[in-house]
Amino acid sequence: MAENFKTLEAFFPGRIDLGVGRSPGGSELTQQALTDGGKNRLNEFPRQLADLQGFLHNTLPREHRYRLVKAGPRLEQAPPIWVLGLSERSAKLAAETGVGYIFGHFINPENGQRSLAAYGDHFKPSVTFERPHRMACVFVICAETSEKAEELALSQDRWLLSTGKGGDTKVPSIDEVKAKTISPEDRQTIEENRQRTIIGTPDDVKKKVEALAQDYQTDELMIITNIYDFEAKVHSYRLLAEAFQLDKDK
Repeated sequence: MAENFKTLEAFFPGRIDLGVGRSPGGSELTQQALTDGGKNRLNEFPRQLADLQGFLHNTLPREHRYRLVKAGPRLEQAPPIWVLGLSERSAKLAAETGVGYIFGHFINPENGQRSLAAYGDHFKPSVTFERPHRMACVFVICAETSEKAEELALSQDRWLLSTGKGGDTKVPSIDEVKAKTISPEDRQTIEENRQRTIIGTPDDVKKKVEALAQDYQTDELMIITNIYDFEAKVHSYRLLAEAFQLDKDK
């Protein structure tokens, strides 16, 4: 992993971030496959994170068994490491290792403020960052009108519903969603899932994004727009960029 990301950094200096997380994700069977059936391997994440930082910067301790192993290519600046997490535990790990922390608001919005506060309270400077770097990741769907944004969100609603049940991971089209009936239980789940998502016009979305960043005291936000229509997805990002004047230098 260190060599792969250092190679990317060599090709695209300053544009690469290395994101990791303790959970392999997916179903229980998928997790077993990714860890080769070893449950205890998840407990090795703190060591693996420290090793990764050491390989990236060639700063493994003198007593480390792999201290003579060097990850190439040699660079003046390695890509920064970020830990994706949902709890104070993951936040403290990121802080004590001195790497960035991303709170997964798009997975579960609970505990965001406590996790990010814990990260700041326990941060220790490192070769990666000298000060805390906070980020939150959130679903965002933006369109010219609220009605259009709500319609586009239907595909993500159904996708989240399906993946939450361990079903199909394909993002359905709006027509496919409208052709199916929704039970009261599923509708309740969809409403709960909407807490992870910011939906609306550029002005509305901008206000909500800024409010979330203020609540979390983040340095930046990561945006995910997981809808069926690719052009509408690109347009959503474009509207968001224009709302924040990210394209003003172009």
